[in-house]
Amino acid sequence: MKFALSTLSTAVMTVTLMSLAASNSANANDDTITSQNEVAPVVVTQIIDADNQSVTQKSNLQNKAATTKTQTAKAEFKTGLSTLIDPITHKSIDNSYPLEVSSLLSLEQAQNILLQVSPKVAANQAAIAASEYETDALKTIDNPLVFARVSANAYNLDADVDLSSIKTGIINDVNSSVDSITPPIADLPDFGELIGDRIPDTYDLKRSGSTTGAGLGVVWPIYTAGRTAALTGASTARTQEAVADSILDTNELYNTLIERYFKAQLAIIAAYLREDAYDTVQQVDHMAQRLFEEGFISRVDRLEAQSALADAKSESVNANNDARLAMMALQRLLRTDYRIKPTTPLFVSSRPLPDVNYFQDLALSNHPGLQKVAAKRAQAQQLHALSDTGYKPTVMLYGYGQLEKDPSWIAGISASWKLWGGLDKTASLASSNAKIRQADLSEIEVSDNLLLLVEKNWHDVNNAQSRYQALQSNVDLAAEVLRLRRLGLQEGVNTPIDVVQAQTQSLKARTEQAQAANTYVQSLAALMQSCGTPLAFNAYLNAADIRLPTLYSK
Repeated sequence: MKFALSTLSTAVMTVTLMSLAASNSANANDDTITSQNEVAPVVVTQIIDADNQSVTQKSNLQNKAATTKTQTAKAEFKTGLSTLIDPITHKSIDNSYPLEVSSLLSLEQAQNILLQVSPKVAANQAAIAASEYETDALKTIDNPLVFARVSANAYNLDADVDLSSIKTGIINDVNSSVDSITPPIADLPDFGELIGDRIPDTYDLKRSGSTTGAGLGVVWPIYTAGRTAALTGASTARTQEAVADSILDTNELYNTLIERYFKAQLAIIAAYLREDAYDTVQQVDHMAQRLFEEGFISRVDRLEAQSALADAKSESVNANNDARLAMMALQRLLRTDYRIKPTTPLFVSSRPLPDVNYFQDLALSNHPGLQKVAAKRAQAQQLHALSDTGYKPTVMLYGYGQLEKDPSWIAGISASWKLWGGLDKTASLASSNAKIRQADLSEIEVSDNLLLLVEKNWHDVNNAQSRYQALQSNVDLAAEVLRLRRLGLQEGVNTPIDVVQAQTQSLKARTEQAQAANTYVQSLAALMQSCGTPLAFNAYLNAADIRLPTLYSK
């Protein structure tokens, strides 16, 4: 089982900024960006260059590191599979190979890498392989079993045998025999005693030696009443369940990737918007200082501008930290030791989704939850078949022969029945029938829940789409109000706090619209997962006609 570790970086972490719509401000010195499609380069420094290195210096260092790692990877890859160190847990992973991963990744690239580096996917593949091997092992259970027996023995016997009882018996038997065949003569010798004197009371027995033997036997179950087929079928059904579990986990991983990937994009946009707001408040603060010095505004207005500047700076720092954390979560999922920068932008499609019945039919045809229920039912059916063989015979051929000069052998056929005892057949059949019924009812329940989940996700996507489109007017209005407030501040009509409030409303409107786009993306991913077709998300992504700005691009 190959488990790839993404330990290499082949891309220099250089950022290409997207130069999008120009500012709507008529003032040539006004560098505040009001278009929602613009990206501020200051975010690059704050998000990426946290160690205060310049982009050029860091790029050079990364070039050298990437070159070194690439050379190491090529050397290791020539030797095939090896043991590598996981960059997150630092544990050794056997049967792995180095994987080259760029720091700039589109969603589709991240999806491909995820399948190669996820421990969960590799663990599920191992579980499926183990189940398949178990099924293969059971397929030969009714094949002839041939076995050989070889023995070698050595013995040593050292014992004292008590002959006294035997001696006494012989003496008595001899005397009785002599008395019965001869007349009584007083001077005849006692023949029993004469013989008994020659027999010892004990005998010391000593023997030693060795023996060898060999034999060959065969046992062949020629009829098992379907038990072998039932066991093999149950194992196959368990493999199908393992496959369904693996698909469920993979689909969930895809959904988690989309969640983290676009949350990182949203966090980057939020960081940019906060930085944009901070730039605006800085300009307002500078102008407020000039107006205060010239006596056009009060000290209270000046202090309010300073307070707004401090708040804007704090919010900007927090937003950048949130962006780093979101990118770190994506990095952990893809198991790299460097930060992953998403290049696929948030998106929304203005076209309506197909009817909900289309997605519900997809779910009933493709969702792995239903495949798992079907595998459970197949296991119950095989268990029923196995229980039904309880009182059927097992017929076996057998034979055994000794490998000697004059061999002895035996061969025959045997049939055995279970007459009583063991598992109760009636109870076993009732249990398997109950499990089949449980699987049938579970299929109904899972189908109902799937249909409801699909409909809920379908409505969530439509609601997010409507909200995004509805918020566009708020974004345009807030941008125009901000522009007029800033002009009014220059003309002395508005106060600095008016500009700050307008900036806050503009920030809120743009942030809400970006959040609506993320909600649309997450809801669409949930819809595709509930249909059992998570990769169909990519088709909607490619067909989307509204794309938000992205900080990173290839």
